Amino acid sequence: MNIIYSLCDYSGAWAGPYYRAGYEVRLIDTKYGDDVRVLEKPSDPVYGILAAPPCTDFAVSGAQYWPEKDKDGRTLASLAIIDACLRFILACDPVFWCLENPVGRLPRWLGRPAMYFHPSEYGDPYTKKTALWGRFNFPDKTPIEPIRACKQGSWIQSLGGSSDRTKTLRSLTPPGFARAFFEANQ
Repeated sequence: MNIIYSLCDYSGAWAGPYYRAGYEVRLIDTKYGDDVRVLEKPSDPVYGILAAPPCTDFAVSGAQYWPEKDKDGRTLASLAIIDACLRFILACDPVFWCLENPVGRLPRWLGRPAMYFHPSEYGDPYTKKTALWGRFNFPDKTPIEPIRACKQGSWIQSLGGSSDRTKTLRSLTPPGFARAFFEANQ
C-alpha cells in the first residue's frame, strides 16, 4: 500500500483525496501529539509527502509583525518546523513531495516556489495566493470567478482574529486544489 505523510496537517483536508482512494495516510500534527521536529524516518517506503507548516510567521498578511518576531525568536522557531519538514522529505525521498505556504517571506530561505495558485483556479470561489515548493506534477486548473464576499475581498480575508477556529478555517486546503493535486500526483 502506498504511504502518504501529511505534515502539520490537523484537518486532513489536503490528504483527504488520498485517504478516500485507499492510500495509507499518516497525519502528523502537534494537535495529535506528533511533532514533525522529532519525526523519524519510517522503515516503510513513503510514496508522497504533503507539508503545510504554519504560516503565522511567514505570510505577508502579518508582515508588520516580522521585525518583532525576528527579534523575539518566533521566526527562528517556525523555521525549525520548515527545516524539520524538509529533513523528513530528504530522509524519505518520496516519489513526490510538496510544501505549501501563503505568499510571504519563505522564498528568502527556500528560493523561488515551483508554482503559485489561488483557490479559484481550482474551482473554489475565493482568492488566497499560495506558494508551492517541491517535486510534483502541476495540477490541471479548472478556474472559476472568485466571489468578493467583503470589503477586503474573499470570505477568508474577513476571518481575522487569533482563535483556534478562525486559524483552522484560514489554514484549510481548498477542496478543489486538494482533488486536482491528487489527480496529478497519484
